Amino acid sequence: MTVYGKQIFLYILERYPELIEEVYLAKEIDKKLFSKIAATGKPVIRLDAKKAQAMARGGNHQGMFLKIADIGFTPFAAVKKSDFLLVLHGVTDVGNIGAIVRSAYALGVDAVIVTGVKSLPLEALVRTSSGAIFEMPVVLFHDSGTLLNELKQAGFTTYAAAMDGEDVREMRFAPRKALVMGSEGEGLPAKVINRCDRKVAIKMQRAFDSLNVSVAAAILCDRMR
Repeated sequence: MTVYGKQIFLYILERYPELIEEVYLAKEIDKKLFSKIAATGKPVIRLDAKKAQAMARGGNHQGMFLKIADIGFTPFAAVKKSDFLLVLHGVTDVGNIGAIVRSAYALGVDAVIVTGVKSLPLEALVRTSSGAIFEMPVVLFHDSGTLLNELKQAGFTTYAAAMDGEDVREMRFAPRKALVMGSEGEGLPAKVINRCDRKVAIKMQRAFDSLNVSVAAAILCDRMR
């Protein structure tokens, strides 16, 4: 897979140089950085502006690309013994998912499970998570009903994020828990909420419809840990 942008480029170069297969540059870089790139022993290919834009599909590449070894999703079986899982149902915006993965990793969540979607573009997720996807297990589990059954059988208490839920500040949480969140516009469907053990909410100080899902996820993860 190919990723682009200065932040993720430097992150992989520093932490995961073994994943690098090829380096693509569309701008001049300083000697110190080039020496670090050369130390990987991988081919360095120069790109003109037109090829760089095509390679990034119009994204903000900042003149820096890496072709890296493909990564995959984590199997559900590998996270069943965790203590704190974050489940995203029907969330499709990779910008939001990437931000959530970053926050979840920083706040001590053990894994993120994405359900209710057919696929996720891993290349984009590497970029939007700023590399956190290399540290945080991300599971793709297509059917949410089956997932909730599996979580209960594995001993998790499930908490659905819902506007009419209990105030997160006043709740006590089970030692093994899964927070289930829906998309920003739709929220969680009633059938998913009804299959969860309890409902949890962020009580607002001022009247407003809802928070961005990545912001809400960070607040709930922090208060539930």
